[in-house]
Amino acid sequence: MTKNRLLPILAASIATLADHGTAAQIPGKAAIDNEVNRLMALTHAQGIAVAVIDHGKVGYVNALGIRNAKGDPLTPDTIMYGASLTKSVFAYTVMQLVDQHKLNLDTPIKEYLDRPLPTYGPDPVFPDKYGPYKDLVDDARWEKITPRMALTHSTGFSNFWFIEPDQKLHIHFEPGSRFRYSGEGFILLQFAVEHGRKAQGLGLDVGDLANVNFHRLGMTRTSLVFQNGIDPNAADGWNDQGQPQPHDKRSKVRAAGSMNTTIADFSKFAAALVKGDGLSAAARAEIARPVLHIPTAHQFPLFLPDAPLAAQRKDLHSGLGVIVFDGPQGPGFFKGGHDGQTANTMVCVDAGQRCVVILSNDVRAEAAFAKLVAFILGETGVPFDWEYGDYAGKS
Repeated sequence: MTKNRLLPILAASIATLADHGTAAQIPGKAAIDNEVNRLMALTHAQGIAVAVIDHGKVGYVNALGIRNAKGDPLTPDTIMYGASLTKSVFAYTVMQLVDQHKLNLDTPIKEYLDRPLPTYGPDPVFPDKYGPYKDLVDDARWEKITPRMALTHSTGFSNFWFIEPDQKLHIHFEPGSRFRYSGEGFILLQFAVEHGRKAQGLGLDVGDLANVNFHRLGMTRTSLVFQNGIDPNAADGWNDQGQPQPHDKRSKVRAAGSMNTTIADFSKFAAALVKGDGLSAAARAEIARPVLHIPTAHQFPLFLPDAPLAAQRKDLHSGLGVIVFDGPQGPGFFKGGHDGQTANTMVCVDAGQRCVVILSNDVRAEAAFAKLVAFILGETGVPFDWEYGDYAGKS
């Protein structure tokens, strides 16, 4: 994006901030600890880790509760599964490649590959199964898919090819025309980065790219795969029935969700993201720019019809790897991540460069997220009702 194109976006953001009220004062450590303990008792969650960023700097970081059925304590350096928070890390990494002129958000992915996408296979992540890209041989719409579409969940893919009834990859709508959550789009963009032409600066390992940032930010216990086999301080989890579950030890890099991290580490990434550390001003603005309006009442189940116009949130848009909203404190963005035993969220508001990060090894903690974020930041307007709704699907 050129500087001339960026100026109107920044000017509009400044004008919007001027029209909103000031943020609430962030409570002190003791008050946050007490509220976390109260909400853990209310939801029966066994462990919650929280970080708070203010003016782009990490302030409060703490972990309360336990990390396994033995009762070992959850600590700020306990390894926890990042789930779909990985998507925000991948988007940040991609925007660095954009800054380096190795990728263009609106250049079709086909332009970065040596041969047509349907000729690649089998799937490099699941080599024992039929590769997904061959499934697109009779659907030329794959040629229109761009990095921006992948990062804004608008490729037309389902969340993953292997959850389709026939376990094949399908394009369900015109690429770029609407938001429908899809980890498969992130996997495709990862494929392009890793298998793209080296002459264009690609052919890069996404795990290695992420590690450069992790090392730069001092995130010494974070990786896109589970490190060192068995870590002595890793969190197991609890499902919605309160049953203990083992830690999800991902051994393959997946841009859609394979990161292991700690609350102490991920707070550093959230601080870097909200203030744009490691990115050009244009790239940071692009991540949180409202790209594609989201008209559905909830994120899941997949392929919901649009809500009635009067019921749609006019401020709800997809950004790049995050969801963008405009609340009482002005523009902000957020990203969640969960599975059957994991509940995570990152909520940031541009005013004051403030964020709350919550990592929990108990999926029941999700019920407390809205209250905890509001307690710390005040009312932000983060669309938790859209993200969760009544569906317990993976994000």
